[in-house]
This record gives sequence, structure tokens and C-alpha cells, in this order.
Amino acid sequence: MGLGEYRTIASPAQDEFIERRSRFIGRLAPVVSEEEAQAYIDSIKTEHWDATHNVYAYILRNGVQRYSDDGEPQGTAGVPVLEVLRKEQLFDVVAVVTRYFGGILLGAGGLVRAYSHGVKLAVDAATPKIMSECTELLLEFGYDFYGKFQHMLQHYRFVLLGSDFGAQVQIRLLLRDCDLEALQKEIIELSSGTVIPQEVGKRWDEIPE
Repeated sequence: MGLGEYRTIASPAQDEFIERRSRFIGRLAPVVSEEEAQAYIDSIKTEHWDATHNVYAYILRNGVQRYSDDGEPQGTAGVPVLEVLRKEQLFDVVAVVTRYFGGILLGAGGLVRAYSHGVKLAVDAATPKIMSECTELLLEFGYDFYGKFQHMLQHYRFVLLGSDFGAQVQIRLLLRDCDLEALQKEIIELSSGTVIPQEVGKRWDEIPE
């Protein structure tokens, strides 16, 4: 991934497995704040109130990272879950691995492997999503320029936010910041300086391939 991009997931995902009679349920969800992460963790704890452990970890794009072993031996659960999220380069996500103890001790190494596997299953079940720093552009021009504009636009990744065909053509686009300078320059050159894209907002968003 380039500058101004990060990897997250599109929607919540889960999977589970049995390890020596213990049931492990791995879940992963997109979040954008600690409050959202904690609310998700609390919802899983409420749903699985009878579980032996609800281990969690989350990583936010602002650098916040948290984890909990939830009663498992220190370093055998929360940290391994967090390490999988780091290795997968995921941000703005929360993971919860629920364990129902099956009566057979796994040992420290076994716990690390089991919790790592639990969250990795959830990662594999999730749909990845690349978020980019984007700028919303407003363009207005005559119909004589529309054909050139459409042809030029084929070389860029963008989301069309709206179009209005009145006395003039008005187009609203969402474009990745890494493409912004090139597109602005090309439009100005193609129109001999008569069309100047207006920047009307910035946000993080997904621009499909």
C-alpha cells in the first residue's frame, strides 16, 4: 500500500474451531473509535456471558492499540491476537476470540497458537477494504469538453458522486489524493485553462479498483 492508504475490513466476520475440546470463536469487526471497539467487545461478552474467556485486541488508525487476556495467563491470548492484526496490517478493527473451556489444558504455547488461529480464521473470513485519503472535486464545463473529459477519466480510479446536465455540465467526483495533482493538471491542459477543478472536501473512503 502507498502513502495515504490503510487496510481494514468491509463488515464483521467470524469463524470457529475446536482445539482439544475447547471451542474457540474468532470475530473481527470494523470500528473507528475506542468507544465503538468497547461497545462491540461488550456486546460479545453479553452474548457469550457463559464463556470461559472473551479475549480481545483492537488497533485504530490513530495509533491506539489495546488488548486483554481476560483471565488467560499473561501473554498467551491478547498479545497473540494483537500480533495477528499487526501482521495482517489491519487498522480500525477489533477482534474478539471467545473460548469455551473443554477440560483439557493447552499450555502456554497451545494457548498462543489457539488464539492466533482463532483471529486468523476471522481475518480470512473477512472482506478486506483499502481506505484512501480522498478529495471531492466539483467540475463545471460546456458540452464541447464532455467527450474529452470522459476519455481522460478512464485512466483514473474515482467514484462519481453526482452529475447535472443543465446549461453546463456539472460533475462531482471523489478521487484519491495520490491522483489529484495529475488529474488537475491534465484537465487544465486539455481545456486550455478554461476548466479549473474545485476542491470541496476531503475524507477517507474506498475507491474501487
